[in-house]
Amino acid sequence: MNPVLIIIYRFVLILCLVGAAGYAEARTTASRVLFVNVNIFDGTSEKLLKNRNVLVERNLIKKILDRTISAPGAVVIRGQQRTLMPGLIDAHWHTMLNFWPISRVLAADFGYLSIAAANASWATLRRGFTTVRDAGGNCLGVKNAIDAGLVEGPRIYPSGPYIGQTAGHGDFRGPNDVPENPATPLDYPQRVGHTLIADGVPEVLQRSREALRMGASQIKTMGGGGVSSLYDPLDVTEYTFDEMKAAVDVAKTWNTYVMVHVNTDAAVRQWIQAGAISMEHGFFISEATAKLMARKGVWWSMQPMELSGEDAFVFENPVSQDKYRQVVAGLDHVIALTKKYRVKTAFGTDLLFDADLAAKQGKFLAKLQKWYTPHEALKMATHDNAELLKLSGPRDPYPGQLGVIKEGALADLILVDGNPLANLDLVADADQNFVVIMKDGAIYKNTLP
Repeated sequence: MNPVLIIIYRFVLILCLVGAAGYAEARTTASRVLFVNVNIFDGTSEKLLKNRNVLVERNLIKKILDRTISAPGAVVIRGQQRTLMPGLIDAHWHTMLNFWPISRVLAADFGYLSIAAANASWATLRRGFTTVRDAGGNCLGVKNAIDAGLVEGPRIYPSGPYIGQTAGHGDFRGPNDVPENPATPLDYPQRVGHTLIADGVPEVLQRSREALRMGASQIKTMGGGGVSSLYDPLDVTEYTFDEMKAAVDVAKTWNTYVMVHVNTDAAVRQWIQAGAISMEHGFFISEATAKLMARKGVWWSMQPMELSGEDAFVFENPVSQDKYRQVVAGLDHVIALTKKYRVKTAFGTDLLFDADLAAKQGKFLAKLQKWYTPHEALKMATHDNAELLKLSGPRDPYPGQLGVIKEGALADLILVDGNPLANLDLVADADQNFVVIMKDGAIYKNTLP
């Protein structure tokens, strides 16, 4: 790793240690935790399993029984027929980019940004999102601090730097920074590993390998025009087929996969041909392409964005705002197509550059009921998202079953005051309705007497 990044990581970890006591006060760890008299949504079933007792030992679900479980010394949580469900998973999250405006993020010192991201990750976990797939930005220091117990936050499946082309989504250089001088140092976002610009097959190969070397569990590429960047119209297909295939080939040699930011139908089809298996956004997918995705088992990672109202994204420049209106206008159509052909669908939020929107992460999950039943939405945000994340194979930073409540699975659990299969709006207000939040067998919230 770059020596400068090593110094920054150490600096961040030291500062995290200073604040660790404040974070740790809320966490309860025990070798055994027993949930008594709970109704279970197991991540897949349409009906609750009634009146169950669940024993967690260390970080695994040990037993699920409809009778008394003997567990001497266990911390006992009396559910009183509340609903126990798997921890929520956001399949398109940006750990480093969700809480400040884009102008502040791009100008921020990396150490300062990492501390702010660690603080925001605490809030993510308190919303019941025990796992996120990070879709770009150098979150690796924050992830490592969470895994080490220095700060609190969700499990993070990191992409590391997202890889894009010159004049592509993710090219955040200034308007006068091209033509590029080969002797000019990388701009700051590239130097700290938020993004990497790669043109031509050799550079795509190198940058993809660098992302994996940094610790990415999957590769994130920019495959088409995007909203937040200024130099890439939405109709653009980014990367040639050979460049696309180069990224996919690197992922395959590392036994993982490529997730692609992409919107246009032509770009989606070309990336599928190259072998990519996770299409992010895809607001302009056609019926023929939806059929192709279903036939090839390609995932569509969707975000339930709104065109207007208090939950619509607001950008700092009119170019991005106009792009946003164009892409979100296609959401109803593409959802109808993907449902018609049963395309594998993942739920993510992609909440960017706005702390107030990030705080509504659970509300965006509840928005799925416009198109899906509560069962379909909850299954998507637990079992289905976990299935997608596990495609990282041996690059998986958290071996074990996620997104389900079954014996032997990892103990990421939420106790809900109510039945979210009957009322999905419960997930929109975690402060009020999530009375217990557990990740990896540790209790991070418990408001029961």
